[in-house]
Amino acid sequence: MPRVTRGFKARRRRNKVLKRAKGYHAGRHRLIRTAMEAVDKALQYAYVGRKLKKRNFRGLWQTRISAAAKSNGISYSRFMGNLNKKGSDLDRKMLSEIAIHHPQDFAEVVKWASA
Repeated sequence: MPRVTRGFKARRRRNKVLKRAKGYHAGRHRLIRTAMEAVDKALQYAYVGRKLKKRNFRGLWQTRISAAAKSNGISYSRFMGNLNKKGSDLDRKMLSEIAIHHPQDFAEVVKWASA
């Protein structure tokens, strides 16, 4: 029986991996086995990184809101608690944007939440 090398399908699959490994150092961009390992690990890191990014941004927004709330004489936890009691639809991302770009409006929000 003749030997089967899988022809262009295997080459196409390998080239897809090597294309993703472009720019990697040494054999990681040249050798298919090490390139596959490197690409698989990179995809794992990318997946985890997308989850961590959400966590990091939420922490950043909380820090910004806390600093702005303190400058208006209220703690972060009381401010957020008052907002929730009032039934506000503003999320942390929007509150941090308001706090940075429109401090007067943020002061109004704090005043409304505290009333």
